[in-house]
Amino acid sequence: MRPSNTKLRMTRHHPLIKACLLAATAAVTVFCTPVRADGIEPLTAILNTPGSAGLGAAVRTTASPYLGGGTRYDLVPLYLYEGERLFLHANRAGIKLFNAGSGQDGQRVDLFVEQRFEGFPSDRLPAILAGMATRDSGIDLGLAYRQRQSWGTLRVELMRDVGSASRGTEARLGYGYEWRSGPWSLRPDLSVSWRDAKLNDYYYGVRANEARAGRAAYAPGSGMQSQLGLYGSYDVSERWRLLAGVSATVLGTSVKNSPIVEKRTLPALYIGAAYDFGSPQRQRREGAEDTSPTYVKLMYGKATEDGCHLARIITARCLATAKINATHIAGVQLGKPFIQGLNGWPLDFAGYVGLTYHDERGLQANGAQLDVFMKAIYYGFPWRERVKTRLGLGVGLSAAQRVPYTEVVSQTGKTTSRLLNYLDPTIDVSVGDLFGVHSLKDTFVGFGVSHRSGIFGASRLLGNVSGGSNYIYSYLETAF
Repeated sequence: MRPSNTKLRMTRHHPLIKACLLAATAAVTVFCTPVRADGIEPLTAILNTPGSAGLGAAVRTTASPYLGGGTRYDLVPLYLYEGERLFLHANRAGIKLFNAGSGQDGQRVDLFVEQRFEGFPSDRLPAILAGMATRDSGIDLGLAYRQRQSWGTLRVELMRDVGSASRGTEARLGYGYEWRSGPWSLRPDLSVSWRDAKLNDYYYGVRANEARAGRAAYAPGSGMQSQLGLYGSYDVSERWRLLAGVSATVLGTSVKNSPIVEKRTLPALYIGAAYDFGSPQRQRREGAEDTSPTYVKLMYGKATEDGCHLARIITARCLATAKINATHIAGVQLGKPFIQGLNGWPLDFAGYVGLTYHDERGLQANGAQLDVFMKAIYYGFPWRERVKTRLGLGVGLSAAQRVPYTEVVSQTGKTTSRLLNYLDPTIDVSVGDLFGVHSLKDTFVGFGVSHRSGIFGASRLLGNVSGGSNYIYSYLETAF
């Protein structure tokens, strides 16, 4: 990112928030589009300053490798963080075991987990795949080495599925080069990978018990695969960035010969945008003092009635909680500001991590839920000198131990997912201002909505879920 000209008060990122960002990505176990696992990594590795955090979205159009699969369209939420030791790039998160050098020269070793973008489509299954066992996307554990020099960046990666999918292994060798000119950035990227028999057989093989007329038993075995991509970005402003990219994945000959595969070359197109919340390290170099608080929030709520959706709740047209088969939640959230007083406005941005307990009232086993999100907090109301009032909106990811009961019921016969998008709209007032107690000025009481959804079924990263759940909750939040 270009150096900031705006003097903002920034903060250190709380270690617990960083750790839970990693845990949330490691918990992903949902269906995804059938594209190479590293296809989106060059697009999301856009935060260069240590401590930067970003939020955005990209639309991806890809060709399915499966016979009759056609063209796939997908909305990919971009949750991004680039810390001194930890990082999060949408579908990849990890730890920097070694990171030396700066500018154009440097070496880096990462230990990471990654959601593999391969598997049968969950929303529209081609006829050729009917009757076959589902091939799920996998969770890979990997080790990556990167060397950046003036002539480009060379990377070597080794990864293995550690979930319950293929149990396969992949080794990659890649090269990329970045050109920058003012607000423009352009990154051509080439990678070649070797995939073992377990990996190829799982996604592109036909087991003996799945064979039928027109679909013979087949095992591709190990083989090579390559990908060529061109990715770019444009800095619209200091923090807003437009993203775009094109790529072509060439399947190996043994995979191409599978009776369920139609295409050997898989083109893909990416278009998106991201907002960079900034870097506390950069602001500290500019002399800003780190005086930010840590927020602690206790919450309790109930599930809403059927049809009481988020839009109706935040417009106060429906505030009714369920009377039949009512389920409850209780939780705690910890937050830390990224930015306080953006551009001098009464607007803060904070990062939160929350742990929520679902009391399913005997309808199913109780479970926990991990929420990781960025939150905008506005407090510029005309009466703020008398009673400080805050309006907030959080956006992020929610990973549930098990799908909440209210979602199971509302999605009967449809796809459900433990990982969904998370929204957290809130409104609160200062307890200290209400009762004239100065020591409680930074303690707030309010109401919010805990909302999980699959973004209207548009995101395969979130399992193509078109529904979700809403819990209206009350809370008490204080700053330390």
